[in-house]
Amino acid sequence: MPASEPTANTATAHLAPAAQEPAAYEPAAPAPVSLAEVVAAHGSVLVLDPCTIHVQAGLLRAGHAPLWHTGGDDSSVHLFDSVQTCLAAAGLKPGQVGAYVFCDGPGSQLGIRTAAMALRTWQALRTAPAPVFTYRSLLLAALTLARRQPGPFAVVADARRDSWHAVRIASCGTASPVLRASRAELADWPEPLFTPAGFRAWAQPPRPAGTCAYDCAEMSAALGSLPLLTAVAEPEPWLSAPITYQTWTGQRHRAAT
Repeated sequence: MPASEPTANTATAHLAPAAQEPAAYEPAAPAPVSLAEVVAAHGSVLVLDPCTIHVQAGLLRAGHAPLWHTGGDDSSVHLFDSVQTCLAAAGLKPGQVGAYVFCDGPGSQLGIRTAAMALRTWQALRTAPAPVFTYRSLLLAALTLARRQPGPFAVVADARRDSWHAVRIASCGTASPVLRASRAELADWPEPLFTPAGFRAWAQPPRPAGTCAYDCAEMSAALGSLPLLTAVAEPEPWLSAPITYQTWTGQRHRAAT
């Protein structure tokens, strides 16, 4: 991965075009929209962000102050506690909100899968499904930090298997899409590194890294007008690479002869 600065557009952070044009029958990808647009269009939006060790949930409603709650480190319990706290304050149930916003990664895979399961369940219980929108955690963290600190820098998170997810902010303030870099590649990048607070890590970056905040209330207030959300048909965890499995052929143990 080259060490030159990224040049992707900050507001949309488009991925690089595919090597070949998609088939004519494939629908075009939906245009990104902003959180403010989603709230204005649907009246109420339930936000789920389970990427850190402390799950975060928020209820945003047109004409009302945002309601946010941060839970504990057990997503199977505290995700629902956080959602219930926000909804109870507004007198709503999950199936009564106008749309769902879901952080699909990078981050805690258990938390992200728990949130996806919850959204699928709530959708199944509704008379008609509500729109679902997703966003990427590192992009929000990097763009929020860029409002306080000039680039270049990179916000990174452990992707395991000796690799790292990253968003690079250039000196002009533009952001890359979420990248995946090996430890050797990350070590060669010239810019300072930051890791978001609360992200689980199984390894340390190859060189010293600072810490940046990961607060959904702050990030949504700072970036709510930027088109960073993408509509999806079904909530799914984001994967930077296809899942592969090692095959193994078992053999019966035999005593040495």
